[in-house]
Amino acid sequence: MEKFKQRWEIQKNWQLLFPILGVLVTFYSCYRLLNRFAEDLHLGFKIVLTFLFSYLLIRFFLFLFKKLENKWKVTYKWEMIVIFMVFAITGSSSLFVGRPLMKWIGITKENLNITVYWILYIIIGLIFYQLLLVTFGWLFGQHKFFWEFEKKMLRRFGLGRFLQ
Repeated sequence: MEKFKQRWEIQKNWQLLFPILGVLVTFYSCYRLLNRFAEDLHLGFKIVLTFLFSYLLIRFFLFLFKKLENKWKVTYKWEMIVIFMVFAITGSSSLFVGRPLMKWIGITKENLNITVYWILYIIIGLIFYQLLLVTFGWLFGQHKFFWEFEKKMLRRFGLGRFLQ
């Protein structure tokens, strides 16, 4: 355990929450995806595939951590897990907020051209994504990182003049 703590630069035991939560969420996500796309499989086979896909996904995440470790300026390695979790939560949440808002406004696939509908859906999703990214970043203690990330993203969208 000490080797694990040292590798992820964990000083306090509560910081172990993030790697554990990351692994659990990865397993849960893989299981949900298998249920969605391979619902006819036997439960035992689903569990085996869940472990296999989770292992591969965690290996991929570790590869990403190594690539992004120098690019993202974070104090401790465990903070990268928090950042990945914030990105995941924000992406899902922006969809959950965008759909009901569009229905409330009265924008549906039935009363609008499908192309226009999807363009509006993406625009509304992006707006909420920006707001939720900073909010969830603040809630998870990574406000500085996500505020800098947000400013960079807004500049790329050509909206940097609103930051002054």
